[in-house]
Amino acid sequence: MARATNYPEPNTQMQANFSNLEAKSIDYTYRFGENFSKFIEVLGITRQIPVQEGFTITMYSAPTVDLADGNVGEGELIPLSKVTPQPAATKEVTLNKFRKVTTAESIQRYGRDEAINMTDDALIREVQKGIRDNLFEAIKTHGTEQDNLNAGTLQGALASAWGALEVLFEDDVIDTIAFVNPMDVANEIANKEITLETQFGLRYYTDVTGTVVMLNNTIPQGTIYATAADNLQVAYIPANAEMYQEFNMFTDQFGYIAMAHGQQLETMSVQTVLASGVLIFPERLDGMVKVDIAEAEEVPEV
Repeated sequence: MARATNYPEPNTQMQANFSNLEAKSIDYTYRFGENFSKFIEVLGITRQIPVQEGFTITMYSAPTVDLADGNVGEGELIPLSKVTPQPAATKEVTLNKFRKVTTAESIQRYGRDEAINMTDDALIREVQKGIRDNLFEAIKTHGTEQDNLNAGTLQGALASAWGALEVLFEDDVIDTIAFVNPMDVANEIANKEITLETQFGLRYYTDVTGTVVMLNNTIPQGTIYATAADNLQVAYIPANAEMYQEFNMFTDQFGYIAMAHGQQLETMSVQTVLASGVLIFPERLDGMVKVDIAEAEEVPEV
C-alpha cells in the first residue's frame, strides 16, 4: 500500500515566509512620508494641494495694480480698481514610476534583508533628490540679484537676502528660507559655532535672523538663494487612489508615495516598484533672491 503524502510538503515556502516583503513596503512608505512631512515643516510650507496626474501649476510674478482715484465724493459711485495676476511660468505635476530588481545571487551573497534594503535605500535617496532638485532648479533659474551689504561673509549674504525679502513681501510677516553650498557653510563653521540638523537628506541650521539655512551641493559655491517660506507650496498626486490599490501597493499616511515588493519567479528576483508625484514650487517667481557672498572683483581699466 502506497504511503499517503501529506500536504503541504515539509519545507514548503508559505506566504508567511515572504510577509516581510509587505512589511518592507509599509516601512519604506511610512519613513518616506514622515521624512518628507518633517522636511516641508522645516521649510515652513503650510499649503499642500492634492492634484490629478498631469495637472499644470501656474507660477506668477507680482500682480499689476491699476489703482483708481480714491477721492470720491459723498454718495458718488466708487470707481473700480483692477488687480491683474501676471503668469510667469508653468510646471506639470507628473506621476513618476521607478522599478528595481534584486537578484537571487545578490540575496545569496549578502543576505535577503541586506541585499534588498541596501538597494531600496539607494533608490529612495534618488527619489528624494529628484524632488529637492526640482525646487532648487526653480530657485536658481528665477532668483533676482541683490547686493551683499557685508561682502565676503555668509552672514552678510544671509542678512542681505533676509532684508530684500522683507521688502518684497513688505505687507506680510514672513520666515526666510535660504539655500547654500556646504563649503560656504564650512567656512562659517570655522568662525562660529553652528548646530546642524538633518531632514529628508538635507542638512540645515537656523541663522541669527531666524532664516532656515538649507545645505545642498547643487547650489553654486559663493552664492546663496532665498525665498519666503509662504512662497513655497507642495502639489502632489495622492497615493491613496484606486490605481495603487489595483496593484496592491502600500501608501504612506500622507499620500506622498506608493510602494510594493514582489517576487519574480521567472528571473529569480525580488522586484521593488514605487510611484510618487510630488512637486515643491514657488508661487511667486519674483519672490526669490540671489546674493553673492563676495562682491565680484572689478576689472582694472586698461
